[in-house]
Amino acid sequence: MTDDAHTAARGVGVVVVAAGSGSRLGAGLPKAFVPLAGRPLLGWALDTVAQLPGLGSVVVVAPASLADPAAAAWSGVTLPPGTRVVAGGAERTDSVAAGLAALDPGCDVVLVHDAARCLAPLAVFERVVAAVRAGHAGVVPGVPVVDTVKGVDARGVVTGTPARDGLRAVQTPQGFRRDVLAAAHAGGAAAPDDAALVEALGHEVLVVDGDLRAFKVTTVDDLAHAVRFVADG
Repeated sequence: MTDDAHTAARGVGVVVVAAGSGSRLGAGLPKAFVPLAGRPLLGWALDTVAQLPGLGSVVVVAPASLADPAAAAWSGVTLPPGTRVVAGGAERTDSVAAGLAALDPGCDVVLVHDAARCLAPLAVFERVVAAVRAGHAGVVPGVPVVDTVKGVDARGVVTGTPARDGLRAVQTPQGFRRDVLAAAHAGGAAAPDDAALVEALGHEVLVVDGDLRAFKVTTVDDLAHAVRFVADG
């Protein structure tokens, strides 16, 4: 495929991963459906996705028990027109692969976004898409690491202290050329994120500026933090 073909804007597809259990939130329902200011986290995430210029297709990957948007837990979630909902798999990589397969084939750029990063601003989505359109195979948003990080061995003994200026805490949405992401998932390997799968194929992955609002809601404290952000506007 030529560079011109890679950069031709045929549409952006977004896979929203919403299949996590949310056990650490202790809410008794999957994380993406835990309410934030009266609406599920997923609803907040999709509101931003719907504003993305060039949006061509959206797939929400939900727990199998909530794969029907008519379920009560979906109250407060507005699906962008044409959104498909599919059931997630046993691992995150399985869920992303299911979402990717359900995207409109006309989308040449694919974003993978965690519903739990429900307050990620539109500007982050736009930066990621622009960088993929500029020719990068993979793009992730990231923020500088503020804590000192130690490498440790199986005994808990420190093996090294990497310099913080070369570290980034990676967020979502992560963006890819569709053909690259499809190839990365073809082998069925597991990885911490989609960028790691793309890196394993030998592609460079660019880091663009993330945003502190794109933090992941995982614990009760994270949810309280999100409530404060929403209250502050």
